[in-house]
Amino acid sequence: MSLEKFSAELNKYQQSLPPVESWNPSHCGDIDIEIKRNGDWFHEGSAFKRMPLVKLLSSVLIREQTSDNDDYFLITPVEKMRIRVEDAPFVLTHWQWQENEQAMLVETNVGDSFILNGEHPIECGEDGSLYVIVRRNLKAKVHRNVYYQWVDLATEEKTSQGTELVFTSAKCQFSLGKIS
Repeated sequence: MSLEKFSAELNKYQQSLPPVESWNPSHCGDIDIEIKRNGDWFHEGSAFKRMPLVKLLSSVLIREQTSDNDDYFLITPVEKMRIRVEDAPFVLTHWQWQENEQAMLVETNVGDSFILNGEHPIECGEDGSLYVIVRRNLKAKVHRNVYYQWVDLATEEKTSQGTELVFTSAKCQFSLGKIS
């Protein structure tokens, strides 16, 4: 798929997402929903078995940052309910190199696809885990298998931080971390 065709499909998908940025309901309580570290969703201790329901709920998920932590909410025009997220709400599970565009197409466990670029950068967590901004300030943790595949793809480069493993996607350079 060409980058132009993919961009058109992505724009269609983004326009189909609910306009949660324009909703401002008051917080009406907590709901017993938890997103585990591996991306699995649970309600009252039972795993969600229907992926379409997970995708629907993930489309109305927001993150609010405070000085001491992040809070996650499911939001509608009239309700805002806090849920628990162990790490990041999404997991980056697949990637594909787009040779003609010199860009990496990535996908999350709930089907969000995007090009790894300046709008969707890689960030390093305090424990060395890698995350990618997906949408609306929501992050996806890079799955270990994807990380190891990227290590094979990356090259060593001397930077002001030391020697790092880096690769380029969509004319943006990304670091996978320093080499000891």
